[in-house]
Amino acid sequence: MIGRYTLPEMERIWTEENRWKTILEVEILACEAIAEQGIIPWEAVNNIRAKASFDIERIKEIESVTHHDVIAFLSNVAEYVGEDAKYMHKGLTSSDVLDTALSVQMKEAGELILIKLKKLGEVLKKKAVEHQDTIMAGRSHGVHAEPVTFGLKMALWYTENQRNIERMEEAIKTISVGKISGAVGTFANISPEIEEYVCKKMGIKPALVSTQIIQRDRHAHFMATLALCASSLDKYATELRHLQKTEVLEVEEPFGKGQKGSSAMPHKRNPVVNEQISGLARVIRGNMVASFENIALWHERDISHSSVERVILPDSTILLHYMLEKMIWIVENFKVNKDNMLNNLEKTMGLVFSQRVMLSLVEKGVARDSAYIMTQRNAMRAWDEKKEFQGLLLADEEIMSYLTSNEVEALFDYNYHTKNIAYILKRAGIFE
Repeated sequence: MIGRYTLPEMERIWTEENRWKTILEVEILACEAIAEQGIIPWEAVNNIRAKASFDIERIKEIESVTHHDVIAFLSNVAEYVGEDAKYMHKGLTSSDVLDTALSVQMKEAGELILIKLKKLGEVLKKKAVEHQDTIMAGRSHGVHAEPVTFGLKMALWYTENQRNIERMEEAIKTISVGKISGAVGTFANISPEIEEYVCKKMGIKPALVSTQIIQRDRHAHFMATLALCASSLDKYATELRHLQKTEVLEVEEPFGKGQKGSSAMPHKRNPVVNEQISGLARVIRGNMVASFENIALWHERDISHSSVERVILPDSTILLHYMLEKMIWIVENFKVNKDNMLNNLEKTMGLVFSQRVMLSLVEKGVARDSAYIMTQRNAMRAWDEKKEFQGLLLADEEIMSYLTSNEVEALFDYNYHTKNIAYILKRAGIFE
């Protein structure tokens, strides 16, 4: 639970109960595969399937003595199964079941995140269409540049989100592997057919080569993808936080009835959810670094990665799922202040058309450097003297020796800058 928000399905994946349940299924499937080879009796396997169970508190009790979780687990399962438990874990090492089960958990978590990414794509596409003509200032370095539309901004986010969908699909594919290859990955005490059987039943594929573990570059790829997705959300949230600043106030995060922004100042309406998203993205990026540290292990394995993964994988997948849910809610419900967008755009008194003025002079035969200087001197006066840029141009004799007053006035047209927005949205797949 994060605040008042719960993610039951995502949290379920990472519960101790589900972890041991998945490990138990791997163990039972291995028994089935071995029985297929005639090595152990099917009667025993059927008995194992019928009786196998576990008690988490009992596992912990045994582990307090053994200091080995898988041994404690198997001992507890044996208390339910009886004599046939001797056939379990035959030829396996702990990481065979731990890593295979972990891959299944990561695959399932990734698929839940993928659902949210696709939902976010849907709402971004809808907003891109809705606001394709909503004019606003484009900004570079935080300073007005040239006009854009809010729909174009949404289209930009949509295409980035589509890339994150592709990355997540690839990350799920990369992590969807298991290994049942024994203590150092040589299949010395168990045949490769066992691995193939178990992995197929678990909905994953065998790792082509393994040691005692599945190699951690796969997990790092998965974590890097989570971090990329989180960073995109951080990017969107940062933009929305800026657009909600009092002196900007172009887009506002949803603010519910009865909500309070400050304990001291009743007027406050703060972008708190966007700030939360930005903060949580830092956690996931930090966890990504830890996953990269897990790649380099000693020889065929050591255990330094295990404790790290028990923290970073549940935390990061739960956090990203939560962040996606909140960003979907924000985009679906944010308030777009179109009038403020236009008013802010006009605060620079027409300076957003400076490039078009310069290019029109070049088209009249003026050298580019000269055209730049002629345009800039008027632009700087507009800044410093708070005068309309167009009026200054009309009063500039040098400029007016090249342009007519009608030509100058025609340069100050927002439609000139937005004429290709529909084309861009179509190219982005937003329009069919």
